[in-house]
Amino acid sequence: MDQNLYKSIEQSTSPKRPLLKNVIAAFVTGGIICTIGQAIQFFYMRFFDFTERTASNPTVATMVFLAMLLTGFGKYRKIAQFGGAGSAVPVTGFGNAMISAAIEHRTEGLVLGVGGNIFKLAGSVIVFGVFSAFVVALIKTLLVKAGIVSW
Repeated sequence: MDQNLYKSIEQSTSPKRPLLKNVIAAFVTGGIICTIGQAIQFFYMRFFDFTERTASNPTVATMVFLAMLLTGFGKYRKIAQFGGAGSAVPVTGFGNAMISAAIEHRTEGLVLGVGGNIFKLAGSVIVFGVFSAFVVALIKTLLVKAGIVSW
């Protein structure tokens, strides 16, 4: 069968994706998640005397924890079905992915199932995150040493 004929048949039979609707849903979902994160950061700054810079770490930890709780209770799936990438891109998507792997393998036991699979995604995220941070720091150091950018 000709490749172009196959593509035309596929395009004519495939359902059309509501691209604009999906983009708007992702934007709204991601915006709501980020607004909740900002409110949590303001909470830490107001009640625990954190600065804007020092409140970011506990805010991220809280958002990941909330996503893990929502995933455990089966609520994050509904958010993800509506918001798509808007729920996957923020740090809450990381918490969801970690707990989803653990829940999926819980029948294999706590050590080999949950413990062995909870960091499947987290390991690669940490490796690539550390590597990316190293590359960015190296580039910045070279630019500072060359006098192109000031510290």
